[in-house]
Amino acid sequence: MSRMHKKPNRVVISLGGNEPGSTPEEQEAYFRSAAPFLLDAIDQGNEIIITHGNGPQVGMIQKAFTLAHQRNAEVPLVDLPECGAMSQGYIGYQLQQAIGAEMDKQYKRGHVATVVTQIEVDPDDPALANPSKPIGAYLTEEQMEADKALHPEASYRHIDERGWRRLAASPDPKKIVEADSILNLLDNDFVVIACGGGGLPVVRDYSDKGAYKGVPAVIEKDLAGELLAEDCHANVLLMITSVDFAYKNFGQPDQEGLRDLTVEEAERLADEGQFGATSMEPKVRAAVKFVRSRPGRTCVIASLEHAAEALAGLSGTRIHA
Repeated sequence: MSRMHKKPNRVVISLGGNEPGSTPEEQEAYFRSAAPFLLDAIDQGNEIIITHGNGPQVGMIQKAFTLAHQRNAEVPLVDLPECGAMSQGYIGYQLQQAIGAEMDKQYKRGHVATVVTQIEVDPDDPALANPSKPIGAYLTEEQMEADKALHPEASYRHIDERGWRRLAASPDPKKIVEADSILNLLDNDFVVIACGGGGLPVVRDYSDKGAYKGVPAVIEKDLAGELLAEDCHANVLLMITSVDFAYKNFGQPDQEGLRDLTVEEAERLADEGQFGATSMEPKVRAAVKFVRSRPGRTCVIASLEHAAEALAGLSGTRIHA
């Protein structure tokens, strides 16, 4: 999409982790529905960087290799970092196609690129020794024991009546390795897709001249999206989720959609436990961090259906200084 001048706003758009569904067909349909909004965001005068979740997808990929290995030992087991990289690649591929198709439909020209993104983490982060984030599909006890036989180093937890899930370490993100590449693409008028699924956690291997190596962990995607927004000098972080607002007393008769929050109000409500610890709270915590990182920054939490209005300030939850 040709641009004659630098856009006044740079926006990181974080697409929800579970909204695209659990199959390639559902995912493709979701991205096709998202593409018109993404182009509208550019037409509103924004440069956009897109990030996304990958929970169902990375679980699907790892399960496929595990089942194939159980049936045929010649099929290798594939570790979590490689499964994450595969998910970044094929999700990016579908997003590129969806955006490209919408550009053609609207008779617009532009460039879209996916960056398979590594994020450096601290090798001494305590989270690496204490896996706590559930990943992949629910397992019966029998399936869990079979999976554990193939992955003896892994940890598992019985979640609820649906069964067991594998646990992964979830360290804090420190540095986006490909940040300069992302900025270079933005400066050359690309729509960039980056840090998918929270990025690929890596550490420095000083036995190999400081080269990066992957670690079997996952980074909370909202924290990775926040770091991406900081490192790309974004003005706005837009988090797309399945609901129109962050809610107070969500699911109760007196639930209240929150439209405008200062960072102090947002942090207080999070501390009070008003947001689900594994759903909305990570988004609100990341929003608070982003807004406080530099004056003039805003985070918006909204549904895809009302994302255009949210970006224009007419819908969604706005968190600001």
